[in-house]
Amino acid sequence: MRKIPVRQIQEPSLADHFNIKAIEALLNGGEMVQELHGHDFFYLLVLKKGIGKHEIDFTRYEVGDSMLFFMRPGQVHQLNLKPGSTGYLLQFKPDLFDVQDHSAVQLLRQASRQNFCKTDANQFDKLDKILTYIFKEFTDRQEGYLEVIKAGMHVFFIELLRHRQNKQRPIKGASLYTQEKLEQFVELLERKFTTDKRVDQYAGLMNLSTYQLAAITKNLLNKTPSELINEYIILEAKRQLLATSSQVSQIAYYLGYEDISYFIRFFKKHTGASPEAFRKNFK
Repeated sequence: MRKIPVRQIQEPSLADHFNIKAIEALLNGGEMVQELHGHDFFYLLVLKKGIGKHEIDFTRYEVGDSMLFFMRPGQVHQLNLKPGSTGYLLQFKPDLFDVQDHSAVQLLRQASRQNFCKTDANQFDKLDKILTYIFKEFTDRQEGYLEVIKAGMHVFFIELLRHRQNKQRPIKGASLYTQEKLEQFVELLERKFTTDKRVDQYAGLMNLSTYQLAAITKNLLNKTPSELINEYIILEAKRQLLATSSQVSQIAYYLGYEDISYFIRFFKKHTGASPEAFRKNFK
């Protein structure tokens, strides 16, 4: 089975854990055109000025000013960035922050859950100043610069989350516990969706009852756990159909379906098209 093209951090830096580049230097007066692919790292595109199009997991965005695009490892995207765009591109591995640094890991998990963020010019200026400082540390590489960069990223995540919280209405009944449980469910789903497709399997791994898990997802996302499981399976099926040339039968087996006809019916039920039709007609 052919795999989705997965890119790695190209230039060895900070032991391959982190990289930051100015968009102007990347474009060099030209246009950036990237076909559908994935990454094995976090990808943060921060645009002060932006012209073009960006598609992440088949959601399409018109690129504009004061925008942020945050991708997690495993997601797929394609990007067309026009000359005149400015800002920064950050690439960093999941292990940039020590797993023992629970605060940084939790901030990264929360900040990367949304792929797109639009700010006004004043809000963006605060984020831009943090990245400019990180860029200078990365360029100068004075003693202790890696720790400074990590601290700067920590502050950046906090400011990004503050901005989102100011824009969103608080969810009644939401708590740090329920948010952490939701994030745990999503992480388990991303790792185990090929083998575990029942709600009770995830509830058991999380030491919750199916009722408790359903209450969390319904309250925070207004969706059932089953809906989230099905949505992720369909998303991964779309990734495989559009980013590889694998046969539908190979994709079905990869997703954990031995009965190919069942997978085809499942896909059509949730998308309105057969896998082959979806692959052929998607533009």
